[in-house]
Amino acid sequence: MNLNIKADKAQTYDAIVVGSGMTGGWAAKELTEKGLKVLVVERGYELKHVEDYKTAMKDPWEFEHRGKIPIVAAEEHYATMYFSAKEGSQYLYSNDKENPYIQKRPFNWIRAYHTGGKSLLWGKHTYRWNREDFLANAKQGLGVDWPIRYDDLIPWYNYVEKFVGISGQAEGLAVLPDSNFLPPMAMTAPEIHLKKSVAQKLNRPITIGRVAHLTKPQPWHTAVGRASCQFRNRCSRGCPFGAYFSSLAATIPAARQTNRLTIVHNAIVKEIILDDKAQKAKGVRVIDQNTLEVREFYAKLIFLNAGTIGSTSILMNSKSARFPNGLGNDSDQLGRNLMDHHLAIGARADIEGFEDDYFFGARPGSLYIPRFRNWGNDKRDYLRGFGYQGGASRADWSRGATETGFGADFKKKMTQPGPWKINLSGFGEVLPNPNNRFYLSEDQKDKWGLPQIVFDADFGENERAMRKDIMNDGAEMLEAAGFKNVVPYDNPVAHMGLGIHEMGTARMGKDPKTSVLNKFNQVHACKNVFVTDGSAMTSASNVNPSLTYMALTARAASYAVEQLKAGSL
Repeated sequence: MNLNIKADKAQTYDAIVVGSGMTGGWAAKELTEKGLKVLVVERGYELKHVEDYKTAMKDPWEFEHRGKIPIVAAEEHYATMYFSAKEGSQYLYSNDKENPYIQKRPFNWIRAYHTGGKSLLWGKHTYRWNREDFLANAKQGLGVDWPIRYDDLIPWYNYVEKFVGISGQAEGLAVLPDSNFLPPMAMTAPEIHLKKSVAQKLNRPITIGRVAHLTKPQPWHTAVGRASCQFRNRCSRGCPFGAYFSSLAATIPAARQTNRLTIVHNAIVKEIILDDKAQKAKGVRVIDQNTLEVREFYAKLIFLNAGTIGSTSILMNSKSARFPNGLGNDSDQLGRNLMDHHLAIGARADIEGFEDDYFFGARPGSLYIPRFRNWGNDKRDYLRGFGYQGGASRADWSRGATETGFGADFKKKMTQPGPWKINLSGFGEVLPNPNNRFYLSEDQKDKWGLPQIVFDADFGENERAMRKDIMNDGAEMLEAAGFKNVVPYDNPVAHMGLGIHEMGTARMGKDPKTSVLNKFNQVHACKNVFVTDGSAMTSASNVNPSLTYMALTARAASYAVEQLKAGSL
């Protein structure tokens, strides 16, 4: 390994942000807009918005393998195969064989090592957590209590929602607090029928999914080059219209407009450099992933936004006389309480009728059924709850691959919309458990000389009991609507990581003895290091977490700049 330390002024910034994805983009935007000179360190290659979305404008017949990933590529992307990696989106997923990890128990670690990270892969479902989400740990004596409450995040939810642009319908539900919405997308006719049936027979609300797609762009959206959703539903290949929110289309362009942003690519952060005398971080040490050159960058402020596993592994690697077990790990909580959401479980059915009902375009979203278990007067034999995402649509021409027939009549039939089908997929909360964890291998390293990650996590009894309800309740609602051939399912390949909602491993808390971060996402024992991605989460809720990550990041950045200007960092 070549060592070429350049400790000169050119390598010094006001703040360093590690990672350019969902929260890294927000940290860069907020810190630059508040006047700081910011360096973003991205471990992957440079991906340019619009011009590097190489499959975004292709039609299905232009793909060599008709959308399927060939065998060799599937072997290289083993962690992503059950998720959404397709021939058109494969280039946005990291090669798992080149970035190996160890599974003591099965875990899907899905990664995106390039500018924008997983903000280009997410499902765009965007929900606030509710008041109970921040109280449940304390009430049930699980994990540790959150150091903040819902009210602490309300102004920051409001702040980030407007910039993100969220399509949705206000419902006034305590279990699913409303956001600041752009116009909602339309439900299909069978979905409206399902909504009415479930409300009448089971007293459960259904709403259109709240998704980060622009249905009516506002001036602050167009100011960074974003435009309205085209209803193509090719989001997984990258959106050249910037219609869905990603750091590449929104926060990074906003940060660039300040002229205070620098991004270095192919730079893997090995560790945080600690000033032993001041007991503060003074920079980061990085390895160039192509040349193996080691460089150092310096700043008064460090934001870790490398993703739940990435950020925590950097802290674990940052060992010193003060922190022999990793920076900020006085509580021995680094790597523990790894959480995710249930996935690959629910129910599906066929729909008879509605032959004269059609819909416009390809809606890039679904309906949403809020949590109803263990809410209000409902009590179950497990803790927490779950919601559903899904929807009804008509089969397209591709159904011809599994139907019998040939010739002109068959081709003509395939030009007509197929029958309606519906699917409800459950998303359930996973409890914090200190035995669900990852750690650094002591003897196996990657090609950059860094310890490989070892995953040791699985669903517990609470999660397995919840999965039965997710499956059965989904079927119950489809039957309530009178749909046919209802099939509940629980895919046996489903295990942690598949939800791509990794959370925990450097949790927030009130007590440094039991948590890593304080209420402002600062490392308890090293105040100029902030961690604001999924690793900070103390519990998991059952709704998608990205909006809460964004709100926490904007809040932490505001606080950090205040403290920096006050000379407290």
